Amino acid sequence: MRKFISVNPYTNVRYGAFSFVDDHTVERALRKGILALKHWASMSPDRRSRFWPDMSDLLLQKKETLAAMMVEEMGKPIQQARAEVEKCALLCRYAAEKGVHFLAAEERDGPHRWQQVFFRPLGLVLGIMPWNFPLWQVFRYAVPALTAGNVTILKHAENVPRCALTIEELFREAGFPEGVFQNLFLTYEQVARLIADDRVQGVTLTGSDRAGAIVARQAGQHLKKTVLELGGSDPFIVLPDADELESILHTAVMARMQNNGQSCIAAKRLFIPADRREEAFAILKQELDRLTVGDPMDPAVMIGPLARPDLADNVMAQAADAIEKGAGVIAGRHHREGNVVWPHALFPVPPESCPYREEVFGPVFSVFTYENFDGLIAVVNDTPFGLGCAIWGNPETAYRLAEHIKAGTIAVNAITASHPALPFGGVKRSGFGREIGKEGFREFTNVQTVYED
Repeated sequence: MRKFISVNPYTNVRYGAFSFVDDHTVERALRKGILALKHWASMSPDRRSRFWPDMSDLLLQKKETLAAMMVEEMGKPIQQARAEVEKCALLCRYAAEKGVHFLAAEERDGPHRWQQVFFRPLGLVLGIMPWNFPLWQVFRYAVPALTAGNVTILKHAENVPRCALTIEELFREAGFPEGVFQNLFLTYEQVARLIADDRVQGVTLTGSDRAGAIVARQAGQHLKKTVLELGGSDPFIVLPDADELESILHTAVMARMQNNGQSCIAAKRLFIPADRREEAFAILKQELDRLTVGDPMDPAVMIGPLARPDLADNVMAQAADAIEKGAGVIAGRHHREGNVVWPHALFPVPPESCPYREEVFGPVFSVFTYENFDGLIAVVNDTPFGLGCAIWGNPETAYRLAEHIKAGTIAVNAITASHPALPFGGVKRSGFGREIGKEGFREFTNVQTVYED
């Protein structure tokens, strides 16, 4: 029988296996959640927000333990794991300071003598989360949803069970009422039944577009509120007038290789002016050769293993498909040892190859050149995805270009990243709905209009 299994993708050390829960456990969790909801939803947003500073402090106190656990379960470099814990703590502090304002009733101008808009909790939200950011992805949906007065059941990825259990324990230690946050090791069939259950009022998924399509179909069938944060094939565009190309491409490599290349908003496609091609290729080679590959527990290592063997298989196959169809490896090496895929860059990327159309979830850079903006825009948008984009160069030029790019977030002279203050999400097959920011805090609410004549 398939289980949630914790195994180190670098050393292959196995930490444990956890069985799926039975249907009686699921039913008990639903009843506990609904019972907790009555108390939690009746609290004011201000009262609920007071729990987050303790959670923030707890995360920082346990930072080293939590970071090491993430490295052990999915292989991210230790420095980045520490930063992930810190980001979760930042979100908790932000919720404590801003959540009450985002959820406060608003008076509106209108045709009536008096009208207000309220943001009421929806109820029990099911969170289906991935392994690549085992803490951040959970906190990113749970903090706004809980601040709004909802309760949640988490179905985490099957290769990070210790992270899932630890997050549930963190909520207990931080003093949250029993049943407000629950983790369950669920089968796909149990997930489908939860989505269909009338006691579940919303579902949020972060993951692949394939998984998103399945959940959207199930949720749509039962008319459930849904937020989907799915894949991305984000462009990193260097404008013709960009200065300091070496510095920009150093940043591009960091943006692509973060989390061993396993990030939805990694800079997966690099666009450079055709007349700067040779200079750019030389810099890329230099930058990729500088990356330290190896044990992710070593603070000096920038590239560790992919999270599972099948993921490494897929990335290598996607790159091989491009190479077979005419791409060259212009920097790095098309090479694998265990679950470690060596970082490399491909050019040209044939339109009929996998990396042109698919998300490559590993340390492989697809490189494109362009002659003019019309051609650039056509290729940038020639993807099923629309999550993020970074544009480097003159800001005025970048802003004009941004109007034509289909993406949920566009960073100018900055790496595409999420921040608690800003809404995060995508368009096309990158999903719909928004997390964090004011919009994210209101996603799982009943936006209720009340007026009087």
